[in-house]
Amino acid sequence: MEQEKTVDERIIDLYFDRSEEAITETAARYGGYLEKIAGSILSCDEDTEECLSDTYLRVWESIPPNRPGSLKAYLARIARNLAIHRYEKERAEKRGGGEVPLVLSELAECVPDTASAEDGYSKNALTDALNRFLGGLPREKRIVFLRRYWYNASIAEIARNMELSEAKVKSILHRLRGELKRLLEEEGIL
Repeated sequence: MEQEKTVDERIIDLYFDRSEEAITETAARYGGYLEKIAGSILSCDEDTEECLSDTYLRVWESIPPNRPGSLKAYLARIARNLAIHRYEKERAEKRGGGEVPLVLSELAECVPDTASAEDGYSKNALTDALNRFLGGLPREKRIVFLRRYWYNASIAEIARNMELSEAKVKSILHRLRGELKRLLEEEGIL
């Protein structure tokens, strides 16, 4: 007896069938989620909408041959990377403020610049170390870390959503960056 497919598996099958319904279904299921990711990085609704369109196009072009294990994570990674790229391009054209440069500067002290890596090994080692680091954190600390460094949430927003003081959030993030830096140094990544 064949096991019933999940909604995500059916959507992925639509991509493999080259059915335009795949994009419609993706937008219906994950559009709001992807908009939140891109919108937290980009300051303009029009840029966010363009980023979403680019995300759907990139997914259309990459499935097949890729068959992601988690469609949600796959989409989130693509949307986030496109939004950061658009943000950096925009920022190079007109210097501006915002949460993104602050978040990136916080992480710069403990995460190496993988863009300068000579091969994929460094990126893979960093990814594995980050996954182990996050997997070993208590739930609350993992949520704080991800909200700050994946979703680019402000300290005030994290504090409000987690019902913590801003000082507590800053303290958690400071300690986590230190722990991450030590782990990366021990593994020879940093």
